[in-house]
Amino acid sequence: MFKTSNLKLGSISVQFIRKPVQHVHLSVYPPKGKVSLIAPFSTRTEVARAYAISKLSWIKKQRIKFEKQARETPRKFINGESYYLWGKRYILQIYYTNKKPYVQLSHKYIDLFIKKKSNKITRMKIITKWQKLFMEKFILSLIKKWEKKLCLKVNNFYIRKMKTKWGSCKHSLKNILINIELIRKPKDLVEYVLVHEMIHLIEPSHNNNFIALLDKHYPSWKEARSELNSLPLSYEIWR
Repeated sequence: MFKTSNLKLGSISVQFIRKPVQHVHLSVYPPKGKVSLIAPFSTRTEVARAYAISKLSWIKKQRIKFEKQARETPRKFINGESYYLWGKRYILQIYYTNKKPYVQLSHKYIDLFIKKKSNKITRMKIITKWQKLFMEKFILSLIKKWEKKLCLKVNNFYIRKMKTKWGSCKHSLKNILINIELIRKPKDLVEYVLVHEMIHLIEPSHNNNFIALLDKHYPSWKEARSELNSLPLSYEIWR
């Protein structure tokens, strides 16, 4: 349950959302810098506006960053196209078969075996399904590693396509959600996102305790975050 309204800060529109949360959270989203301010139900509009105004410089910097950030070209799922797995470039090779479609990975290539009359959407679905299974194995191994280090248990994890987050978690259920787009990024950056979300199972807020835990268990998190946010954004049709 939440209430939504808009705040105007000159030419910038801020989506103001009141939710059952404890802290204020301001976000700027790609690709065009949509601004969202989430606050507790008790937050008055004038207080939210004053907070947003105090962060106006930061909002503008984030918008400029998104404008300058490189973006991948749209995928066509054809022979010779470049794809990235864990930060390494692979070339898509398509082979025709009458058998059930499948994907296999070699040293430099992603080999897609598919029926000759298949269209772009069919190819995309098969590759996405393969990516998800491929990624699940790696994420599971990381979870087992960090469950021991953090002395906690993840009940479930899910891999999905998300437009605005690399990961999220449900503290009450001990569940974690990871963006499938991370399969394109280096493994250490994927690990950073997972550790970030697992620490949220201990500390839900981005408070000093959360930062202290992140500093202790993943000291290079600031460098990882900076590198992750500087890499090209995937091509996406934003609605």
